[in-house]
Amino acid sequence: MNAVDYCDLCDLPRSQCIHGRPPTVPTIAIVSPPRKRSTPVKRSAPDRVVTRRWTPPEVFKPLILAVLERAGGELENDDMFLELEIVAENTLLHGDTDKTPEGEERWRYAARRARVALIAEGLMTKSKPGVWQLAPPA
Repeated sequence: MNAVDYCDLCDLPRSQCIHGRPPTVPTIAIVSPPRKRSTPVKRSAPDRVVTRRWTPPEVFKPLILAVLERAGGELENDDMFLELEIVAENTLLHGDTDKTPEGEERWRYAARRARVALIAEGLMTKSKPGVWQLAPPA
């Protein structure tokens, strides 16, 4: 190697010296423009009437509690659905007899969801499989 191969500033070979290297090309970060958000849609209007196709689970909560209280606080699954159907016959909507994708009637599915909510609220317990039971009084 000769003197030309060495840097005058740091006495290192030009291949290792920072002075002998060509400047690095700056990388440009591509930044996407901020996404425009659509304005929120007002979903509720005071004069808007909502027509339901089937009964929501909240309607079944007081009915389930009333049926269980009359039955002494506990009913088997099939008996509960039979009693609940009798009590709710004036409340059920036309679409409640439709089947869910799993093959269950919609009102039964809504009643089961109401049961889960009542258990979460502490008004019912899940002590035995296939039995709907009121929670013991506190």
